[in-house]
Amino acid sequence: MNHSIKVGFSFGLASGVITTLGLIVGLHSSTHSLSVIIGGILIIAIADALSDATGIHISEESENKHTTLEIWQAATATFFTKFIFALTFVVPLLLFQLTTAIIVSIAWGLSLLTIFSIYLAKQQKAKIWKVVGEHLFIAVAVIVITHYVGRWVSLYFG
Repeated sequence: MNHSIKVGFSFGLASGVITTLGLIVGLHSSTHSLSVIIGGILIIAIADALSDATGIHISEESENKHTTLEIWQAATATFFTKFIFALTFVVPLLLFQLTTAIIVSIAWGLSLLTIFSIYLAKQQKAKIWKVVGEHLFIAVAVIVITHYVGRWVSLYFG
């Protein structure tokens, strides 16, 4: 995998998983609505994937060391990776009752992050537990924070 595609894939996967988990947990805590959660995932799969792809495009351009092709490869890989991984979170919502689907989604997202973190650690010859722990800590923090933000929204605006 070339550098540009690796950048886009890595960013898209991490952002797709963590952002979508935060959205799912927050919307579930505030609305308990399947349609709202699925709508949120579809919106994030499009809007946030395009936003992140644009961010990677501008970031790679600002380094002033990549070719136009490399910049577009990174942006395209970011978009498609985030788009596809975000959409995978719709599947549990279609297959399970809502509360079970949320738990399955969290397990799915943390599993994806764990597997990719192990891959990264091996590539970097780093301690697997450190890389996995760091990434899972961030994801769990997002899950916990968005859960309580969702509950707060529900209490004060619901």
